[in-house]
Amino acid sequence: MELMTRKEVWNITYNHALGKTASEFFTQIKESARILGRRCPSDGRVLVPPRAFSDESLEATDEWVEVGPGGRIEAFTITYEPFQNLPEPPYAFGYVLLDGASTAIGGYFKGIDLSDPARAAEKLVVGTRVKTCFAEEKDRIGDVLDFWFEVQD
Repeated sequence: MELMTRKEVWNITYNHALGKTASEFFTQIKESARILGRRCPSDGRVLVPPRAFSDESLEATDEWVEVGPGGRIEAFTITYEPFQNLPEPPYAFGYVLLDGASTAIGGYFKGIDLSDPARAAEKLVVGTRVKTCFAEEKDRIGDVLDFWFEVQD
């Protein structure tokens, strides 16, 4: 039997309720240009993005902790093909373990010439130090696009 495939396109718009923890996370990005995590009371890990419950112990997290602005690259990709509802390529996206955090957060990398993939990848090496940058206060809306990472020189 031959396995078949079928092309389908789903274009769904919906409002996602963020809850208290994520709402506070995005409010702090918007109003204070800072990234916060939540500490697990049983093992002390700082979860970023914050979660109301620890992913390991399932205990409610109980303390807000500011993390960053520095960190190091954990993983990255450079995208040269367009995707619906994402920035125009090329762009670099990856995960950064911010100083003081126990889990990595995703975000875009800026300030790197992406015209040559090999040269760009030399700048985005796993372990490379980066800093978190924020949009101007008037431009922040409480969204993941309000901040990005830049390689530290």
